[in-house]
Amino acid sequence: MKNTENVMELILYSKPGCHLCEGLMEKLAQINSLTIELEVRDINTNEQWWAAYQYEIPVLVCRSPTGEITLPRLSPRAPVSQLEKLLQHYVNG
Repeated sequence: MKNTENVMELILYSKPGCHLCEGLMEKLAQINSLTIELEVRDINTNEQWWAAYQYEIPVLVCRSPTGEITLPRLSPRAPVSQLEKLLQHYVNG
């Protein structure tokens, strides 16, 4: 059961057919210690997103009261536990 006290709003900059993006979404779905609200933004639909992220996707951004924080990129081979530890740092930070 997910913890409703720790709600984390994330934005994933992605594009259709991105296997790295799909893998990251699968890992996010496996995290049980946080309630994650995920907004997936297709960079093909916005020129600014395309210019900023076309060579960088997947890019994961955390919304916070002070603004948006781009999270460090983990290896696609990183286990779910490592992603969870990274997110815990930002939700509690």
